Amino acid sequence: MSRLGSLLRPCSRRQLAKQFQTTGRTFSSTHAKPARKHSGRDKINYNPDVFFDEQPNPDHVGYARVTANDLESRTEPPTRVKMLVRDFIEDSLYNPHYGYFPQQATIFTASDTAIDFAAQRDANQFQDEVGRRYASYGGDGDGPGRQIWHTPTELFKPYYGQAIARCLVSEYLLKYFPYEDLVIYEIGAGNGTLALDILDYLRDEYPEAYERTHYNIVEISGRLAQLQEEKLLSRHPCVKVTHKSIFHWDQREPSPCFFLAMEVIDNFAHDMIRYDYRTLEPHQALMTIDGNGDFGIYYTRVTDPLISSFLSLRRRLGHPPPLPSLLKSPAMRSLYNNLPFSPNLSTPEYIPTRLLSLLRTLRTHFPRHRLLLSDFSSLPDTIPGVNAPVVQTRYRNTTVPCTTLFVQQGYFDIFFPTNFERLRDMYEHTLSQPVASASPTAEDTRLSPLATSASALSAGAGFFSSYHPSNRRSPLDGVSSASGLPVGERKSSVFTHAEFLETYADLPKTRLRSGENPMLDFYKNVKFLF
Repeated sequence: MSRLGSLLRPCSRRQLAKQFQTTGRTFSSTHAKPARKHSGRDKINYNPDVFFDEQPNPDHVGYARVTANDLESRTEPPTRVKMLVRDFIEDSLYNPHYGYFPQQATIFTASDTAIDFAAQRDANQFQDEVGRRYASYGGDGDGPGRQIWHTPTELFKPYYGQAIARCLVSEYLLKYFPYEDLVIYEIGAGNGTLALDILDYLRDEYPEAYERTHYNIVEISGRLAQLQEEKLLSRHPCVKVTHKSIFHWDQREPSPCFFLAMEVIDNFAHDMIRYDYRTLEPHQALMTIDGNGDFGIYYTRVTDPLISSFLSLRRRLGHPPPLPSLLKSPAMRSLYNNLPFSPNLSTPEYIPTRLLSLLRTLRTHFPRHRLLLSDFSSLPDTIPGVNAPVVQTRYRNTTVPCTTLFVQQGYFDIFFPTNFERLRDMYEHTLSQPVASASPTAEDTRLSPLATSASALSAGAGFFSSYHPSNRRSPLDGVSSASGLPVGERKSSVFTHAEFLETYADLPKTRLRSGENPMLDFYKNVKFLF
């Protein structure tokens, strides 16, 4: 069902193991048994449910360490390995052979006919109409059901996509037309519906911009990439679909471009960390899979470069870790740690390390991009932890939420909320960092009325005034504004779902007879960054 719908039934690990016993794997998050030899010194607790002071099973610690990239060629989930949590999530969701998106996920698009909003009496009748279209997929049989979920693009087509198109074309006409082409990149384009609605709108309403449009889709799923080509290429030859993970992107786009990430980053892999309450030192989680396919977890000091980079960036931005303020005092920390049965590690925190990878990719390979991003800012029924995900599947026509992350790879959707205010800070800081540039290519040195061969703009940025607006980025060398003065792009802002659509959408088209507007009233836990 919908990711935003009610999560209808609690997930019992025992029940899930029984329900899916035909898969031959357990769904419990069984942890490694502790070694019985006790040491006099304290040990880091590796168990998320019960606190021990003993070492994890040395056999599990000795397993070969793998990454999601190492597992891409595997046709079955691995055993006798260990990995970071982000690699487990990425493998579970995106492995080409057993991952959730390549093999299980189905995006709701029951009919090519858009919903007639004006014919719906009120929100209740509208939801009944959505339910009727869901029913056209048929009921589930035994075992895992069809993993169906909808997005605002599909639910409010074509009007949602037209709102995105208005946003893009207004910025393009204001800043770049007619000197530059309209270049758009979209990652995770799903069924291709958003791209289709955007391009149809540009063709019909802004033919002069459409003639200069290049629409590039970067899609990790081979199945969806083929579907996008079949849906789009015959109608819009300006589309190019690249079957590749955005994290493997290695081409530089020197032109101004718009970069779309709509309902994508919620499925970006996160890492899990916990803080030692004695020293406040973070520890990274490593999960293990034994020979029977059962899961374990233990913690080590942070050694992963990406986790270290994220934590360093968080400190520079002044984003505090989720620790009780009382524990900042050494005296209070000592008192707390001497209490009987006090845990020695903090609540698990899920940090968006793959999101940081995306921001770095944008800075390096898309230096003149404008990011339009939308996703969940909060979620109900998450598993325990800070910034924790929802883990759910569909079984016999019912959405089943789980209480643990460690579930059978490929059968469960794992999606996270995003703190958009912190994302904005991370994004702007990342863009402000210098990029090590190689020798300029022919593309980088192409002639453009908006490019200049004059000396670096930064050298004369303070000639007229030492004041630089706080809502503007530093100007890019070699790129001047229309006035010729070094004025940087404005910084990104965060909008609620309703605020963005009230600016760009044709709201009368989605208004019901009662006056309600589901395109505004739904998805209240979604925000935009633009």
